[in-house]
Amino acid sequence: MKIITTTDDLAAFSKELRAKPYFAVDTEFMRERTYWPILCLIQAAADGLEAIIDPMAPGLDLSPFLETLSDEATIKVFHAARQDVEIFHQLTGRAPRPLFDTQIAAMACGFGEQIGYEPLMRALVGASIDKGHRFTDWARRPLSEAQLTYALSDVTHLRDAYKILRKRLDDEGRVSWVESEMEELQDPALYKADPTRAFERLKLRGVKPGDVGPIVKLAEWREREAQEKNLPRGRILKDEAIFEIARLKPSTPAELSQARALPQGFERSRSAAAILEAVRAGRNIPRTDLPAIESPQRRAAPPPDVIELLKVLLKRQSEAFGVASRLIASTQDIEAIAAGERDVRALGGWRREVFGETAERLLRGEVALRLKDGAIDLIDAGG
Repeated sequence: MKIITTTDDLAAFSKELRAKPYFAVDTEFMRERTYWPILCLIQAAADGLEAIIDPMAPGLDLSPFLETLSDEATIKVFHAARQDVEIFHQLTGRAPRPLFDTQIAAMACGFGEQIGYEPLMRALVGASIDKGHRFTDWARRPLSEAQLTYALSDVTHLRDAYKILRKRLDDEGRVSWVESEMEELQDPALYKADPTRAFERLKLRGVKPGDVGPIVKLAEWREREAQEKNLPRGRILKDEAIFEIARLKPSTPAELSQARALPQGFERSRSAAAILEAVRAGRNIPRTDLPAIESPQRRAAPPPDVIELLKVLLKRQSEAFGVASRLIASTQDIEAIAAGERDVRALGGWRREVFGETAERLLRGEVALRLKDGAIDLIDAGG
């Protein structure tokens, strides 16, 4: 097993990777006590080539490998790529590209909704994965041989699984079906932690209009504090505290002390003044400048029966084509189609062939669904 701890060795390994058409990548990281993930290991494997990179090795410069991640001539293979890509984006400001996500590919190959790594590897390459090291503290050194073997197996299995999935997509003409999803994962905007958009992480359904401004500013303040102090958001201010403070709208420390979601004495802390200022700033945001959390001009809710009928059709088409339903249409897509909207992703491209056109015909009464021999069947409305 090759463990890379020097920049020279990493440069040589990265050069070998760039000569390959693709390689599999995985990371091990810790995030329980920090805002930013702590990168502990990088694993990479191509045909005839595999290694573990130790980012915590003294003096190791990751630049040769990070540059390889941006080499357009080599495909980077991940499983459930988002967290791994987020780490590399944090280090470089760029997302690895081009990339291939085996979880997304599996959704187009009949493996269901967001299949996990272990069941997918078991199905594709017959891998039996030891779960005993799943909760390893990867930041500790030294790591045991068993822990390192477990970490490396993540990419050796992934390397082999890629070839199988890619062939299935090619054989069934479905490569284009997953390209847009994988392209989205390469969009740097997906990984930018913008404090002014931090409110989007909160569940705002049912929030009173007068509470929205304070929530926006409190969430922004918390995000900046968490980033600067490298602490989890909840260590700065819990979600329930944000909602309660926004509801109370305190203007003095004494009023802030009435928030039961805050620890006793919090009103005397350094953060109290900043929180009071965030509430004040939030209350002063003009209503026209507030985010459209609940648009006053949103469409009338489509009939629930129509939505349920489309969901049944989606399930039927998903099973018929062997494609995960969430890859075909989201809940928002279903609701938009039921409301008669036309600019819906599920009505275009390959999704139209699989689902969209049939959905429109169903709504026009040209086709119907029936139960036959315990299964949903699609028939002409006249038959």
